[in-house]
Amino acid sequence: MNPYVGPVRTCVGCRQRAAKSELLRVVVGPGSDGRPAVVPDPASTAPGRGAHLHPTVECYELAVRRRAFSRALRVKEGLPAVPVGEHLTTRATDQ
Repeated sequence: MNPYVGPVRTCVGCRQRAAKSELLRVVVGPGSDGRPAVVPDPASTAPGRGAHLHPTVECYELAVRRRAFSRALRVKEGLPAVPVGEHLTTRATDQ
């Protein structure tokens, strides 16, 4: 029996499964300098391949350390994930 309601995804940081609604979707998009970067997609509407992450700084740091974003998003080069980190720290200070 599935204890989750709705679709289930795996966090690229901690590798734990969770309901899709509890995770932040990230995609490859334009960074602040216009170059490709890993960017947050809180509405889950951006086109293309996405990866999911618990919206915590701990899971973000694990994903960066493990280089999980490039692997999950299937890009060859390491992309900066600074926009995701900024999104999470801004979100944490708002609460």
